[in-house]
Amino acid sequence: MPEARDSMPDAQESDAARRRRRAQFLRELHEAKQLRDRVQPRRARAARMRQQMRMRTFRW
Repeated sequence: MPEARDSMPDAQESDAARRRRRAQFLRELHEAKQLRDRVQPRRARAARMRQQMRMRTFRW
């Protein structure tokens, strides 16, 4: 079974590649959110207010 032996390094490599892709995706997502907040300040402010209200009404 050479396939079973070869699958371990591939699994580790794909895991590392998946983490890199995920990190890249999260960076781009964060960048896109910042851009959206910059070009839509009213919507960004409303979203901040909603988040503050959510945090205020959250019960610990």
